[in-house]
Amino acid sequence: MTHSKETADGKVRVKFKRWYILLLNLLLIPDSMANNSSYRTVYAFAREMYPRNIKAHLQYGTAGFRTKATDLDHVMYRMGLLAVLRARYKKAVIGVMITASHNPEPDNGVKLVDPFGEMLEQSWEAWATKFANVVDDKLEDTINELIKEYNITNMNDRVEILVGKDTRPSSIHLSKAVMDGVLALSGKPIDYGIVTTPQLHYFVVCKNTNRLYGQPTEEGYYRKLTNAFKKYRGSVFSQGNYVNRVIYDGANGVGAKKVKYLKEALQDTLLIEMYNDEIIGSGKLNHLCGADYVKSQQSFPTGLPVETNVRCCSVDGDADRIVYYYMDENNKFHLMDGDRIATLAASYLKEILLDIGIDLNLGLVQTAYANGASTEYISTKLNVPVACVSTGVKHLHHKALTYDIGVYFEANGHGTVVFSNNAKEKLISATESDSCTEKQKQASKRLLTLIDIINETVGDAIADMLLVETILHAKGWNISQWEACYTDLPNRLLKVTVKDRNVITTTDAERICVTPNGLQDAINSLVVKYDKGRSFVRPSGTEDIIRVYAEAATRKEADKLAAEVALKVYELAGGIGTAPEVPQ
Repeated sequence: MTHSKETADGKVRVKFKRWYILLLNLLLIPDSMANNSSYRTVYAFAREMYPRNIKAHLQYGTAGFRTKATDLDHVMYRMGLLAVLRARYKKAVIGVMITASHNPEPDNGVKLVDPFGEMLEQSWEAWATKFANVVDDKLEDTINELIKEYNITNMNDRVEILVGKDTRPSSIHLSKAVMDGVLALSGKPIDYGIVTTPQLHYFVVCKNTNRLYGQPTEEGYYRKLTNAFKKYRGSVFSQGNYVNRVIYDGANGVGAKKVKYLKEALQDTLLIEMYNDEIIGSGKLNHLCGADYVKSQQSFPTGLPVETNVRCCSVDGDADRIVYYYMDENNKFHLMDGDRIATLAASYLKEILLDIGIDLNLGLVQTAYANGASTEYISTKLNVPVACVSTGVKHLHHKALTYDIGVYFEANGHGTVVFSNNAKEKLISATESDSCTEKQKQASKRLLTLIDIINETVGDAIADMLLVETILHAKGWNISQWEACYTDLPNRLLKVTVKDRNVITTTDAERICVTPNGLQDAINSLVVKYDKGRSFVRPSGTEDIIRVYAEAATRKEADKLAAEVALKVYELAGGIGTAPEVPQ
């Protein structure tokens, strides 16, 4: 058998027999073997088992890679390699999640999870893109290029890579490809099997904080959330207008599978009625159901009973988004999206902070897609600072970390609340301080318990559901009382197909169009014609389409403004196909 060796220039060269590689895939490399330089890397295996056999260029974005599952074998293998290099560079545990979230079942995808649950650092997104697209014969050179760039010298370290997957049938063999990549560089893959994306983020943080954040197991995840939820709620399950019952749409995905454990742990504390809970091989993942469907179609998902004024919620395929909704007595659909969840959380946190009386900086982060009415309510009624950032959870999360308590949600229902160490230390001190009143101490204890209900690492549909239910219970509100805080402005989202999406560039958190020349002036001239009018355009991250968002005081005006802006995009940005029609 021939094997790897390091040359005088520090590069790693590999020769191997296929039977040896196959053996590696049956057995984890023992630690003693991992410390031998002869076994450090067998990444030339890519040319044998995971060749790059597509011509399309793949781009790593906020959601990682997403495309047809049949085109991802080589990408998964290479992300296993990259995860090991990232782990050695950071000297930490790294996660790899195989999922395409709300995409239809033929698709799949992969994204890396950084040490504290963050999305992959932006500078490494370019490396992920390079790894995915480089020809097989240059993969070895690319790996050595990265090693040199970051001066990674600990190539013997047996770093741990946590691997999770959603319920798509393709996820099984794709996770095998990831683990082969991890083994190829003598990393240690730990297979968590089918888990939600937020669970994998949670496991990574637990591992990297020596379990201070929690136990890195599913049981530890459920125990932390449910114990805090039941402690906060106490023995009174329903109060005021709040009823402890929610109808749950699992999108026929991992969120359906995992909420069953939550339901068993909560029992009568919260009655969860489950629908769309088919699991593997059903072919129904996200089909006419799930958070993205409800948000975009503004209607009930298939399979759910329509009961008047009853709280319903939907998660997406990997359970990191959630939206609430209900049908009123006039058979009108009402959506409670990420904006609504954010304002509910911010208002309640503001109340608790007033009871505690300590100086903590509370802020809320949105994107340009946030409804203008929610922004006005937060900033003028709640007097909570609002920041607007570019689309993408990584941007919201980063900005939220600048506050002692940062609330962030995209309108699609992806978000969470993060607490600084300073905030946690002040809350703990308040519970023990002789200068604090009993009311202040109790409020501090409540907030510390509330923190344990929240998954701070990333947007988590299951944890966010428990947060919403906790706040509504504490306030004694039904869902219509929640909605009554403010009235959404009617809005419309359109797409315009163009020859090249790169002709559109933006600034000011994507709210201002820089190029092509004249387009922003045209948008401005259209917006001023409408009461409470607002509109912006931005390019898709993956397709040659331009997204157009518009809102106004009435539904008719919002629809017309969106169509007029879409037509200007078509005319000035190289639209193709049929031109948008403007309603009269």
